[in-house]
Amino acid sequence: MKSADAAYDAIRLQILSGSVTPGTRLIEADLARDLQTSRTPIREALRRLEAEGLLEVSPHRGARVSEWTLEDLREIYDLRSALESMAAERAAIRISEETLAELVALCDEMDGQAPARTSASRDRISALNNRYHDLVREAAASPRLNTMIQSVVQLPLVSATFHRYRAPDMQRSANQHRELIEALRVGDGQWAGAVMRAHVLAAKATLVKPDIADGSDIAVGLDAPNS
Repeated sequence: MKSADAAYDAIRLQILSGSVTPGTRLIEADLARDLQTSRTPIREALRRLEAEGLLEVSPHRGARVSEWTLEDLREIYDLRSALESMAAERAAIRISEETLAELVALCDEMDGQAPARTSASRDRISALNNRYHDLVREAAASPRLNTMIQSVVQLPLVSATFHRYRAPDMQRSANQHRELIEALRVGDGQWAGAVMRAHVLAAKATLVKPDIADGSDIAVGLDAPNS
C-alpha cells in the first residue's frame, strides 16, 4: 500500500470512529510522527479527506476535523433517504437468496442485542446495522451509486444514531428492517424503496428534535460515540 493510502486510511478511521472529535486540529508533523511516515503522504491524505468533507483545510490554520451543523445533519439524511431508497429499489430485482438469509440473520442478532440497552450493545447493533445496509447496497449492483452513498453515510453523525434510540425507536427500526426484507424477497422495488426512505427519515427524526423549552430545533448526539 502506498504511504499516502495508508495515512489516509489511518486518519479517516480516527475521524469516523470518533477518536478524533469535530473541531480538532490535525498537525502534519504530529501525524507524520505518529504514523511513522513523511509529511508528503500526510499532506496528500489530508487533501483527500478535505474533498470528502471530513476535514476543513485553510492555508494559515492547517487542517481541522469538520464540525456539523443542524442544517448539515438534515441535508445528510435527506441525501441518504434519496440514495438508499434508490439502492433498495434496484436491489429488489437483483438480490440473492443467500443475501436475504444473511439479512434475516442480522435482524435476529440485532433483536437479541436490543434489550440490553448498554453502550456495548448499541455499538454492536450499529455494526450489524451497517452490515445490513452494506448488503442492500451491494445487491443494488451499482458501483457509482454505492460510492455516492458511502460518501454520505460514513460520518460520525450517522454512527451516533443508535445511541439516541429509545425502546420504541429500536422497535420501529427492527420492524422496518424486517419489512424491507419482505419487499426484497418478493422483488417489489417500489415497496422496498418506500420502506428504506421511511427508515432513513425516521433515523433523521431521532437526531433532530424540537427543544420543548423554547420550541427551536436542536441536533442531539453530535458528539456521541459510535446506524
